[in-house]
Formats: sequence, structure tokens, C-alpha cells
Amino acid sequence: MGSTFGQTFRISTFGESHGGAVGVVIDGCPPRLALDVAEVQRDLDRRRPGQSRLTTPRQEADRAEILSGVFDGRTIGTPIAILVRNEDARSSAYEHLRDVYRPSHADYTYEAKYGIRNWQGGGRASARETIGRVAAGAVARKLLRELANVEVLAWVSRVHEVEAKLDAASVTLAQVEANDVRCPDAAAADEMAARIDAARRRGDSLGGVVECVARNVPPGLGEPVFDKLEADLARALMSLPASKGFEIGSGFAGTRMTGLEHNDPFVPGADGRPHTASNRSGGVQGGISNGEPIVLRVAFKPTATISSAQQTVDRTGHAVTLEAQGRHDPCVLPRAVPMVEAMVCLVLADHWLRQRGQDVLPR
Repeated sequence: MGSTFGQTFRISTFGESHGGAVGVVIDGCPPRLALDVAEVQRDLDRRRPGQSRLTTPRQEADRAEILSGVFDGRTIGTPIAILVRNEDARSSAYEHLRDVYRPSHADYTYEAKYGIRNWQGGGRASARETIGRVAAGAVARKLLRELANVEVLAWVSRVHEVEAKLDAASVTLAQVEANDVRCPDAAAADEMAARIDAARRRGDSLGGVVECVARNVPPGLGEPVFDKLEADLARALMSLPASKGFEIGSGFAGTRMTGLEHNDPFVPGADGRPHTASNRSGGVQGGISNGEPIVLRVAFKPTATISSAQQTVDRTGHAVTLEAQGRHDPCVLPRAVPMVEAMVCLVLADHWLRQRGQDVLPR
């Protein structure tokens, strides 16, 4: 089922961009985990539209409602349903797209698959679907923090041709949230914001890269052969709207090194287990976490919906000129940061529970 993700910590998202609501059902969350709706809301507020001039002007409070699975402030082991109602949907703004295929969007492919599509704001292909992921990711984040002291943090590392200069090991949440772009490099953030704003004014859009680090991940997460940790991370992150590339550790840059240059030497650790002197593996070796920080990057394309005139065709195959209306992000990167964090949290929580479930005999 394409709307369900995970094995032990399992989620199913539902809803369309201009339907009544969107949300998620979480199955497999352990009981007795302290959980307040404010913790879910905190991550949703970072994802919501209308945050600044750099995002879509759609105004949604995105208020989370926990409908089930929580009693007296704790999870009870049953499915957790979280609902967010759509309040600022303007379906009429998309009437002109009823019979037109937007370039590089999901309009044609959805219709090719199902024989029908929801043309109101992109329907299920809209980034509004990610509300359910971010809500579930907040629960996974709480689980990881309480039971394993894992921290997951993402930020914008590049917009178009502007790249941040920073050390992933030292980035803090306060630095990420210090500006609207969510880039910890203040100088780069200013230039990124200027370019995003310029693209918006001329009816265009920009893409870029979100980088993410997961700290304090215990060794042993991930399962050979098809459930390698980086394989599940890649699947999770490439399922996000507008994502077009994934790399972990040295990524593609590692192809320009020799084995001697790329290998991470083991050294004794103060905690009694081996550590690596470098981290070109990105915290994963043989598909299993090695205890070092997991460092990954996700590439996002420029937003497909732009207001500039473009050539396309309608459902009858006739050429038409499209000048898209409606509301859209000139750059998805600032709002993609909590989405990336959510998907990483979901994968790590799932693998952490799977490891706990199989590692029961004494070693």
C-alpha cells in the first residue's frame, strides 16, 4: 500500500490538499510513552504554510487533534490517529487546471495510473500530504529521545548555487531556526533568501539541498540485505514531494577518492566500544549503524508550479499556454527541513524497535 510506511512503527497517511482534512494513523507505538499534542504541534508549526514571504501564502493553522491512542497524557499501545483540518482551501483557484497537465507535476501520471485525478491543488500529490508524516515523525522523535537519547536535526545547506559553509557536527536547532531559510550559515542564509525572493517576483522557483544529522544513534540498527539502514532512509526521503536525490556520508564525492582515502579507521572509544576517526561512511557500514552520527543529504528540485507562462497540453492533446494561479512555494527547502527530520525519525524508530524485538537472548 503506497500510503503506508514502516514495519514495526507503522504509519498510514490520508487526505488531499483541498479535502476536509489530512492526517495519519500510527500503529506500533509502545504504550506508556508520555505524549502531549503540543509536542506534535511544535513540528507541524515548522512545516506549516504562510510562515514568511519565502513560502506559500496559504494560511493554515494546522492544528493537530489526537483522536485516539493517548489517555491521560500517555500512549496506550493502540493506534494513534492525528487529524489536521484544512481551513484555507480555495479550490476555485485551480479551476483553470481541470483539463491541463502542469509541466513536471503529477497531473498526467496520476491520471495515467488511476484514470481520474483530483485537480484541486494537486490532491494527494500536494506537499500537504506530509502533515501526517511530520505529525507521526514528532511521535517517533519523542520515542527516540526518551528511550535512546537520539537527536535528529536538519537544515538547508544549499539553495540554487548558494552553499552554506559549516560543520555538521556542531549545528544546533537555535542556529537552524534563526532565519526563515533554516540555514545555520547566516551569510549564506541572507543570500539564499534574496535569491528565493527574486525567483518568486519573476514567477520562477529554486531547488537545493537539505542536510540532516542523527546523533547518538546506537550501533546495530539496520538489517541485511534489503532492509539496510541507508536503503530504508533513501526510500523514506525519496518519497518526499520534489525530492530528486539522496546521498549518505561521502556520497558521490566518495567516488573521487581511493579506498585508502575513504576508509574510516577504527580507534578505541572512551565508552569502551570502537569508534571511527573519520565518518565518510556517514554512520552506516554494511547497512547497519556503527554508532557514529548518521549524516545524509536530500536534493529537492525547483517547485514545479510557477506563475510564468509555460507550454503544455490539455487532456485532448491540444497545445496550450499555462500561467499557473493558486498558491505555491517559490522554494520548498525551508519547509522541507521538518519533513526530512520526520522521515529520518520514522526510519530510526522503526529499526530501533525491530532491533529490540530480535535482540532478546543474552550475548
